[in-house]
Amino acid sequence: MATEIRHPEEKNLPDHTNPRREHSVQEFWLKNSKAITYGLLIVVLIVAGFFIYKNYFLAPEEQKASDAMWKAEDYYRKDSARLALNGDGASQGFLKVISKYGSTKSGKLAKFYAASCYMKLNDFNNAIKYLKDFSADDKLVSVRATGLLGDAYAETGKKADAAEQYKKAGTLFPDDNFNSPEYLFRAGLMYQDLGKTKDAIDAFQIIKDKYSASERGMDIDKYLARLGSLN
Repeated sequence: MATEIRHPEEKNLPDHTNPRREHSVQEFWLKNSKAITYGLLIVVLIVAGFFIYKNYFLAPEEQKASDAMWKAEDYYRKDSARLALNGDGASQGFLKVISKYGSTKSGKLAKFYAASCYMKLNDFNNAIKYLKDFSADDKLVSVRATGLLGDAYAETGKKADAAEQYKKAGTLFPDDNFNSPEYLFRAGLMYQDLGKTKDAIDAFQIIKDKYSASERGMDIDKYLARLGSLN
């Protein structure tokens, strides 16, 4: 005798649909479809615009800036600060590179070079101007620029600002065993001049703890002793 196959009644089947929810989603889409579409279009345009800017504008400008700066760098290495800054008539100096290509990596680096040139020419205010407007992804360059800003402030008598920049330069890249102790030492001396003994001790103590093998670390004990803090 054939076995009767029973099918479950539809009322026993799980129903995962929710008419109210479906209606709510449809209603939301009808009300906001234009805004969502425009939003997605804007995102696509921004991404495309950035790609075009980076590859079809910034890249050629970067090459132009690099080509324009090589002679200025050559003058800088030869210690010809004025020619490095202003050019020689046939080639551009750092100031022109900054003016024309300031948004490029080379243009930004030119600000550091320009500041260094101004320091050599004892024009400390202009050095400060360009250093305050400079930033770099490279830690070593950042350390040097920050320390140079400390030097510029020190030369203009702004000891508190100088101490702050020296301390920042000395702690920016702890793995730098040459520049870090040097700038911490300068910070300590500047704090001493300002009468901030505790801050001076803190700066010198970092040298003792972390950079004892450095040139500054070898005789840091005498500076700590003068401040009554030799352990």
